[in-house]
This record gives sequence, structure tokens and C-alpha cells, in this order.
Amino acid sequence: MTLLADLLANVFERRYRSGRNGDLAKRPFTDLTMELMGTSGEVSGMNVARAILDRYSVSDETEKLAFFHHLAEDMTISPSSVRQALDAYEQGQTKASYRAFMTASEPPRQELIRRLNQVPGATKALVAMRSDLLRLGKGVAALEALDLDFRHLFASWFNRGFLVLMPINWESPAHVLEKIIAYEAVHAIDSWDDLRGRLQPSDRRCFAFFHPAMPDEPLIFVEVALTNGIPGSVQALLSAKREVLAAEDGDTAVFYSISNCQAGLASISFGNSLIKQVAADLSAELPNLKTFVTLSPIPGFRRWMEAEGHDALMADGDRLRALAAHYLTEARRPDGHPLDPVARFHLGNGAEVHRVHAGADLSEKGMQQSAGVMVNYLYDLARVSQNHERFAASHEIAASSEIRSLKSSVEKANA
Repeated sequence: MTLLADLLANVFERRYRSGRNGDLAKRPFTDLTMELMGTSGEVSGMNVARAILDRYSVSDETEKLAFFHHLAEDMTISPSSVRQALDAYEQGQTKASYRAFMTASEPPRQELIRRLNQVPGATKALVAMRSDLLRLGKGVAALEALDLDFRHLFASWFNRGFLVLMPINWESPAHVLEKIIAYEAVHAIDSWDDLRGRLQPSDRRCFAFFHPAMPDEPLIFVEVALTNGIPGSVQALLSAKREVLAAEDGDTAVFYSISNCQAGLASISFGNSLIKQVAADLSAELPNLKTFVTLSPIPGFRRWMEAEGHDALMADGDRLRALAAHYLTEARRPDGHPLDPVARFHLGNGAEVHRVHAGADLSEKGMQQSAGVMVNYLYDLARVSQNHERFAASHEIAASSEIRSLKSSVEKANA
């Protein structure tokens, strides 16, 4: 797949670089976008699309921002055209009137993005472009509206049907392994030896989603430990001195790190599908696995404690566990969703808040974010759909009896 993509890209590059086409990228963005939208020929369209992407790739922040404003302001919908098309559709709901409404209600920039994507390698460039847009357009209403068009298209291009789940192991290509090190967002990988310890032993697994248009770029990956019982310390779980377990002897799969790799794919959800697919694949490979849990950070816990007047340094382990159980099940945003971002992710996937552990992450990051407390979210494959539906409908949080008991102890103390 990579070889074919490279071959097509090289053929096109030779065609593009020859003749006058090499000068296209020198023209203003406004000229190039209008030309691309007016082009009907495949080769000429690809030439102009490549010129826009090339021009963008060497632009500074000011030029990129001007490009985004051009898309947001000059290539948006025409309200009068939408009203006119809707009036015609209401008078007669025909194929023609519906097509006219669809055409009027879709901003031209969506078609521009589609045409840009016809160039080999363009999908990766457009993902990087959206990363810039999210950063430069934050708080700017017109640019945040423009991002909805990127998000709409990416949700289709990167839906589960196009994603390929691949195991990552010590024999994987070096450039992929380098990206696993770079993209690890939960527990930093400090060296190649550290990476080897997460991939090579029999009780370790790693899986990633890839997209055919970006075959060398993981979109999201999960690191898994096979254990006996549910762990309560990430340092023990990752210790190089631990006793390695034969894969077939484990009864629990622990998802201890899930990392999104592409900033330009923010809000495009992969994690739900990833965890469920990995759980299904592991169950088929290792029938002895009965329990699927995470060992997750609680990144907003210490900040919440301080806001509520609790001293993390003075609280003992039992107190920290009780406060964590209360925080995970009761601390909410104005929209009713859990305050903690990791909790929102797993509970939205249908997981249960299962156990909390004090002294579970003694790293500097773990102490700063959560006073060392971590949580197990349980993925009971027989109940995840039911949990998900209840959470989506009424923000109901599934919690074990242990968590409910700990939460009650806080409520009684505050009564």
C-alpha cells in the first residue's frame, strides 16, 4: 500500500513539476482556489490542487490565517440562495428542488477541500491543515464555523469502515515505532529499551488504527498489559523487574495507555471502536481473558480538590480514594457530562467506574494531576451497550458497589 502510494505520488510529481505547472504555487491563494473550483479536467485540477497544498506548506502563520479567512468569508454559503432554494423545495419536493437546496446549503469550501484531497498524499496534508486551523482559529467565530466543514468531511473519510487495526510489535517498521514513542501521551516512553519493554514481552500488546490514505501514520493506539487480577499501580505494571507472564496465563487485559496521534483529527472519535475491537480480538486469541479494564489517569482530580478546599498533601489514601470516587461520579460540567475528560471518554464508551487506587502513579505528572490516584474503568462486554445508552440519554454513570460506597462516605461527611 505504501509502495503504490509512493509510486503514484512520484509519477504525479514529475508531471506537476514539468512545464508551467511549477509556477502555479507562486500565485495568490484567491486565484488558485477559484481556478480549482472552475477546473473540470482531472490532470489540470490535480495540478492546481497540488499548487495550493505546496503554497500552504511553506506559508507562515499570517499567510495561513489569511487563507483560512478566505475560505471562511469568500467560500461560505449564500443565505439568500439557501432561502430561495428552500422556498422552492417547500412548494414542490422534487428531485430537482432537493438537489438545488443541497447545492445551496453546502458551502463551496467543502467541495474545495474534496478537490484538494484528490492529490496523492493530500489527506495527511489536510489533517495537518486542520491542526493549524484549530490552533489559529480558536475563538474566531467564522474560523470555528469553517472547522465544522473540515470535521464533517473527516468524519466521513475516517469512519470505522475505512480504518485498519494493526498490531504494533518490536518487529514493526522503525518509522512506525518512532511515532509510537513520539505520540505516547499518557506515560512517556523514555528510550528504545523502554519501548521494547512495552512491545516485546509475552504479556504486552499494542494496537493502532491506520487509514489507507495515511498508511505510515497511526491515528490512535492502545497499549495493553496482560495480568492476573486488576492492577492498582502503573509503576508496578511497567516495571522492568516484574515477572513476565505467559500470555495464555493471564485473565485480565489492562488498557493502560490510549494516545490520539493526530491533532488535526480532534473530535473524530476512534477510541470507542478501538477498545471494543481490541477486546474482541484478544478474546479470540486468548480465551482465558475474562476481564477488560483500564488503568487510567484522573487528570482533573487535584485541580478539583484544590478548588473544593481539599489539601491533597494532607489527605491519606482512604480519603483520596473517597474523594476520587466522588469526583468521578458527581463532579459535572454545566452540560451534565463528567468534569474529568478521561471519564467522559470511557463512560461515553459504556465503561463502568470500577476501582480507584491511591499511590497508583507516583510520577511527577501523576502527582501533579491526580495526587497519585488512578482509576480502573471496567469494560464488561455484555453491558457496554446498555451503559452507553444510559449515559448518552441521561448522563447516568455506571459505577461498582465499591465506588458507590466510597462516594457515600464523602456525602455523609459533608452532611
